[in-house]
Amino acid sequence: MSNQPKKDQTQELIKETAKNLFFVKGKFDATTQEIADEAGVNRTLINYYFRSRDNLIQIIFDEAQKVEHEKSEIIMNSDLPFKEKIGQFIEGSLSTSLQNPYLETYIVSQINKGNCHKKDIEEDELKKLYKEVEAEMELGNIEKMAPIQFVLNMISLLVFPSAVRPLLMENLMIDEVEFDRIISERKDIILNMLFKN
Repeated sequence: MSNQPKKDQTQELIKETAKNLFFVKGKFDATTQEIADEAGVNRTLINYYFRSRDNLIQIIFDEAQKVEHEKSEIIMNSDLPFKEKIGQFIEGSLSTSLQNPYLETYIVSQINKGNCHKKDIEEDELKKLYKEVEAEMELGNIEKMAPIQFVLNMISLLVFPSAVRPLLMENLMIDEVEFDRIISERKDIILNMLFKN
């Protein structure tokens, strides 16, 4: 019997443990030793499977970017009416935020460090989105503004609460369960703020 399935399981365990530390617990600077301890493996296995902590971080970053890209595909490639696809995007984003509260913060922190970077959206896709926003404005469904302002409003309403999660929980005196409940109720609130009807 081959050792390959065990090797694959160990490699996946290390990766999933690191993702849990980064995306769920917000421990972006977890050391190789902390990742190994959390996974219950020897630290040398991280170097064996991933060659270095930096390679592991790049792999995790690439997977985080993939999640973000899949969310933006909802807007870019859907034939649904505009408000419906924005609703699906919001729902997907909130769901991701509940599962991985620090995902967006992790991506931004890695980009700010200059470690990793990938563009989610191509220029022609962005122009298409702006045209759809402008069409909705002409129909009176959205307040008139520069289309980029609509996108910034949507992203801010989605990402900001998760980005400052610990601060909000402390200052609003709420626990994890209450915070998650509040986040899960935000879809209709955000849609009502973005759209007139």
